[in-house]
Amino acid sequence: MGIIKSCFSFMVGSAFGVYLAQNYNVPNIRKLTNTGIVVAKHVEENYRKPKKDDPQ
Repeated sequence: MGIIKSCFSFMVGSAFGVYLAQNYNVPNIRKLTNTGIVVAKHVEENYRKPKKDDPQ
């Protein structure tokens, strides 16, 4: 009974996630994350403080 009790919320969550993915237009999280990383790198490159070449 212990393993069923501990895995119940995981099984219900998985079943609910599969239902949502099949019946609704759920965004692709991996694509969204990659787009966010590209935007963050672009912002960092454009707004980074310039490095000091001569420490005098």
